[in-house]
Formats: sequence, structure tokens, C-alpha cells
Amino acid sequence: MLDIESPAAMQEWVGKKLGTSDWFTVDQKTIDLFAEATGDHQWIHIDVERAKKEMPGGKTIAHGFLTLSLLPRLAPTIYRVVKRSRAINYGTNKVRFTAMVPAGSRVRLHATLKACEPIQGGVRITIENEMELEGSPRPCLVAETLAQVYD
Repeated sequence: MLDIESPAAMQEWVGKKLGTSDWFTVDQKTIDLFAEATGDHQWIHIDVERAKKEMPGGKTIAHGFLTLSLLPRLAPTIYRVVKRSRAINYGTNKVRFTAMVPAGSRVRLHATLKACEPIQGGVRITIENEMELEGSPRPCLVAETLAQVYD
């Protein structure tokens, strides 16, 4: 885990890899809970028996937005800003779901700080995120996220 002392100290990390998260298993229970939360009950996500017959690999797949929603869960295992009052999601750019995530797969996040701009009371950061899918030559997610981090 990388400890960055303050929002201003993040400037030193621009252009550098912040690190790699722990592995996370995307199991069927997680997929089902996401379907319930979002109302997205498409069979490719929740119908295990049909997926055995009709999906490549014979498994259901995670929702793309489920994969994206794992970023706030995995990022804190990579870095933290020690002296900050709060951080606020500012947005997401260039989101691409580049590979299916079959139920039972493991993913982990690679994060690089792309930009750090001063704002009143803190900084606005842009993180390049790449979600690795274990055993796959391609990432399953590529996205930029923006956050405002305050002193």
C-alpha cells in the first residue's frame, strides 16, 4: 500500500504507477446482488443453467457496470492519502469494457496517476485504471476516473 502524505503531495506521483490491488473474485452471488440493485436481470448475468448451454465458456458474466463499480473497492488497497478531509468522485472518462468477466473470475486493478490539478481546498486527480482479468491477455476494463481530494 502506498501512503501519500497529503493531497498536494500527489503531484509527485503524476505519470507514475500507484500500484496494483489485491485480487477480487467476482462470484455469482456478487453478480446476482448487482442485478437486484440495478434491475438489470439479463439472462447472461443471472441464468446459470442457460449460460452453461449458450455462453462462451459456459458461465454467466458480470455486468460491465459491476466491473466499473469495483474501482472504489479495489483502489483503497493500492494507495491512500494520509492527511485528507474527504475525497469526492468527480467523474469517469473513456470507459471501455474490453473483455467479459465470467462468474468465478478474479480481477485486480492497476492504477496510474495521470494528472493532479490544484483546486480550492485540495486537488483534482485523474487516475488511469486498468482492470486485469486473471488468465486473460486483455484487461476487462480500461477507464479514467476523476476525484477531488481535499485537505
